[in-house]
Amino acid sequence: MNTQHVKIVNCDPSALGLFGLAMVTLVASSQKLGITSDTSFVIPWAIFLGGFAQLFACINDSKRNNVLGTTTFGGFALFWFAVGASWMIKGGVFGETLAAGVDGLQLGFAFLGYLIFSLFLTFGFASTNKVLFIDLIFIDLLFIGLTLSSFGIMHLFSHNLAAVSELAISMISFYGFGATVLNQHYGKIILPLGKPIVSKEN
Repeated sequence: MNTQHVKIVNCDPSALGLFGLAMVTLVASSQKLGITSDTSFVIPWAIFLGGFAQLFACINDSKRNNVLGTTTFGGFALFWFAVGASWMIKGGVFGETLAAGVDGLQLGFAFLGYLIFSLFLTFGFASTNKVLFIDLIFIDLLFIGLTLSSFGIMHLFSHNLAAVSELAISMISFYGFGATVLNQHYGKIILPLGKPIVSKEN
């Protein structure tokens, strides 16, 4: 009896995940920077680009046995789903009772939890490339700003820190997305990503 082995190969999903991150942070930062006035039109981008695009990347990174990518994209996908739902609750989508009971301090604790999450990831991404590592540094700064702002600590400074960091995340993620797509498509370095900060070898 002949046994046939079939190997299913999945392409790197990180480009789509990075594009989703770049888009949602670009739109969201416009509100924090005061360029736009409300979060209503941020919600669809939070759900579909921040949420579903990164969830797709998470699932497909899991098939590639990439623990770091799976955890990162999955964790941030769920973050944007939760943020989108939080904005909807605040806007009264789920009723006036929930909207009236909103307490911003609860978001502060959520942001603190994600700061801890992102700090661990930052150490992990030090072994990938400089672009992703710098992206995580700005994500850390974003969560520091969001946490402090939610707790009412140095509100103006922390709000501005979050706004500028979020815009920086968008720009870096756009570059990372472009580099990942073009480098793999052409099979050579079109846009450099930079060597790892830390080696995984002993």
